[in-house]
Amino acid sequence: MNLIHYWRAMWGIIGRELWRFVRQKERFVSALVRPLVWLFIFAAGFRATLGVAISPPYETYILYEVYITPGLVGMIQLFNGMQSSLSMVYDREMGSMRILMVCPLPRWFLLMSKLIAGVSVSILQVYVFLTIAWFYDIQAPWKGYLWVLPALILSGLMLGALGLLLSSFIKQLENFAGVMNFVIFPLFFMSTALYPLWKMKESSEFLHNLAFYNPFSQAVELIRFALYGEFNQYAFLCTLVAFIFFMIIAIWGYNPSKGMMMKKGGK
Repeated sequence: MNLIHYWRAMWGIIGRELWRFVRQKERFVSALVRPLVWLFIFAAGFRATLGVAISPPYETYILYEVYITPGLVGMIQLFNGMQSSLSMVYDREMGSMRILMVCPLPRWFLLMSKLIAGVSVSILQVYVFLTIAWFYDIQAPWKGYLWVLPALILSGLMLGALGLLLSSFIKQLENFAGVMNFVIFPLFFMSTALYPLWKMKESSEFLHNLAFYNPFSQAVELIRFALYGEFNQYAFLCTLVAFIFFMIIAIWGYNPSKGMMMKKGGK
């Protein structure tokens, strides 16, 4: 096996995922409707209640919609990571995943290619969402839309690896929806996506600590700072470590001789 084989395999997996995404238009619409509802409807009510929120990159008072936009970007990537993992469970039940896994390429490379494919789809969704938000007069500096790309890649990899990890432990497709809700909602609501840390600390020290150590919070903060032209080193390191940790366990879980695949009879 040489580099050409690796390259063709990776782009074959990415192309298949992109083609599936293009054909499933309802997936694209649903990925945008969810954050847009939060942005256009819920944020208006929250702003009336909370007034304004502090943005950590600038430490100035801004509109609440501007504060939560990076959190909604994280929401898109979180749900996309779970949906990509759902497709892994479906492919495993239909048999296509087993065909992929028996090819001579390393298993970690195949899983990483699948993960990159999912991240590519999520980044496309994010930029469409940011474009709509721009016309809604929620605008970041122009350079922020470029600087946020590396943050989107890393956060997407971390959240996708988490979904990949979950898919390695789930045997049947019907069980995945419950697990998704059990993971998604605590991650999202116990994070800085909707409220800043200092606001949580005013109400509950316990919730503040949960949000601070929540890997999704660090991914959101990484996106938030990058979108406004700054680099959050702590959030970067936490997101990177979380990605490596989730990915290692996911690779182990998909190992038929050591991980959860062995316990499922290789299914």
